[in-house]
Amino acid sequence: MTDATPATCPAAYTPPAIWRWEQANGGRFAHINRPIAGATHERELPLGRHPLQLYSLATPNGVKVTVLLEELLALGHSGAEYDAWLIRIHEGEQFGSGFVGVNPNSKIPALLDRSNPEQPIRVFESGAILLYLAEKFGALLPRAPAQRAECLSWLFWQMGSAPFLGGGFGHFYAYAPVKIEYAINRYAMEAKRQMDVLNRLLAEREYLAGQDYTIADIAVWPWYGALAKGQLYEAGPFLQVQEYTHVLRWAEQIAQRPAVQRGRKVNRTMGAPASQLHERHDASDFELRTQDRLQPGSQGEAE
Repeated sequence: MTDATPATCPAAYTPPAIWRWEQANGGRFAHINRPIAGATHERELPLGRHPLQLYSLATPNGVKVTVLLEELLALGHSGAEYDAWLIRIHEGEQFGSGFVGVNPNSKIPALLDRSNPEQPIRVFESGAILLYLAEKFGALLPRAPAQRAECLSWLFWQMGSAPFLGGGFGHFYAYAPVKIEYAINRYAMEAKRQMDVLNRLLAEREYLAGQDYTIADIAVWPWYGALAKGQLYEAGPFLQVQEYTHVLRWAEQIAQRPAVQRGRKVNRTMGAPASQLHERHDASDFELRTQDRLQPGSQGEAE
């Protein structure tokens, strides 16, 4: 036996020859994490009346898509009308057979394009959905080769970088059952490096790809804009996010966009009731069906 070690410096771990799944592994998401794919239960997905059917939750990845859809509608693209259905990932709804049929990876968001009901198109992974919609409607994606390449580079930068912020820093700082000093330090360093990358870029240009707002900004903002504003993992003081002044300027500028404010509410289940629109099926839902309106005693209570 060795002396007990602090939680910040756990005992050395020697991996076994064969890894085995220990279900009681602790942590906030232990009850839904598993090492196999596929459906756990039968459940068909609902369908609404609009061409686009979105199945999501207002995590940073989910917010990307609802913001883009609201931006497209604001630009006059009526074909971007959508039904947004709530997927409660903490309850394992992403493992229903219908959802797995749209996204075999069982992650939100997932999109079903029924513009042609005879040949519906499934799209999964948030970056793929953003690119698909931008190309479908010819909006928020530059056409000139150099600008398009810059936009796509930052779009895919986000896709590659955010797992270090979320699954790395966020998990070990906020969700892991024990605080591991090495893991937190490792991912805090990377999160700060990423913020410095953005801060240096945004010191020289208004938006990520240049002077125009694009899907690159829509992809990066829910993650790094929220981090800059101290809204992610309650880690603002720890990471000293106020140092990234150019990221903060950019984050606040995007936050003022009406379409962003609407998109951020869709499929949201946390925060003030007025900021939560669990499902979105019509533009009027923002005025009539936010949770403050649906609560007993409110003027907008549903019949």
